[in-house]
Amino acid sequence: MAAVLGLDIGEKRVGLAIAELDTKLASPLETLQNDDQLSARLQSIVTERTVTQLVAGLPRGLDGQETAQTKYARDFGDALSQQLQLPVYYQDEALTSRQAEAELEARGKPYAKGDIDALAATYILEDYLAGL
Repeated sequence: MAAVLGLDIGEKRVGLAIAELDTKLASPLETLQNDDQLSARLQSIVTERTVTQLVAGLPRGLDGQETAQTKYARDFGDALSQQLQLPVYYQDEALTSRQAEAELEARGKPYAKGDIDALAATYILEDYLAGL
């Protein structure tokens, strides 16, 4: 089964979500530290999960303008695409982290920042899949 990997890219952490292309049901996968081990771990996930494409969240300013974070996400996604030899698609990630945090708070259980990142990646991936 071919899968798509969603990414919520941050300078400290990268939240991941996964969906099978046939079902289009996205779910949080995990959050990885954005360090020198990241590339190897992502390569392993791509292989294990038969990932055929990447969807990276694209942050923008409140008025939709490009910011330093937008450039960072594009540069990161483009480099990852080259390294993993997979296409990368960009999806607007407006307010996904706030939405994720609100959902986790509503559950009333303890959560970590990484949980927010993985859930935000799920929202990014869901938005992309809804447009297919």
